[in-house]
Amino acid sequence: MNELEKITAAQGGDTDALAQLLHEHYLFVFKYLLQLTLHRQTAEDLTQETMIRAIQKIRSYNTVKSKFTSWLMTIGTRLYLDERRRRQLEKSLLTESDVSRELRWQARTNQADWSALLDALARLPSQTRAAVILKHYYGYSYDEIAQMLTLHEGTVKSRVHSGLKALRKEWGEDEAALSTQGGEHHTS
Repeated sequence: MNELEKITAAQGGDTDALAQLLHEHYLFVFKYLLQLTLHRQTAEDLTQETMIRAIQKIRSYNTVKSKFTSWLMTIGTRLYLDERRRRQLEKSLLTESDVSRELRWQARTNQADWSALLDALARLPSQTRAAVILKHYYGYSYDEIAQMLTLHEGTVKSRVHSGLKALRKEWGEDEAALSTQGGEHHTS
């Protein structure tokens, strides 16, 4: 059964098709949310919540309007932004540098050396970080990102530009070099 058939079956109430569909996309959503949150536990929690929302809303998913992965990323991004707003209102004691330090430690213990990127991304405001990651790591268009983040396209362009400018300033690299980092667009 291909993805479209699974989606149609899931929308018709086939729980096995829905379970398969979500299982196939779980790791992709988790990796995206890990990059976005820079915190493993938060990414795990948001991934679980994203899957729950997808189960609840599968019948409202429109295959013409967006790719399934884009739909899941939109759900995850909105949950993340809601979580950030809640934390700000509760005046959480957890700071971005603490989050960055934890993820950097996890990356080092897994033999990964991407701490410089994580540090730089952690210093960007959360919505700017989301726009930069969606544009330059996942390769989404400004219009797609605007829909995911419920922003105007011009705002997304501005956030990506300012995020790249901040990264360029910190790394001393030009925009073209940063734009080639990752740049892949996931298709399922």
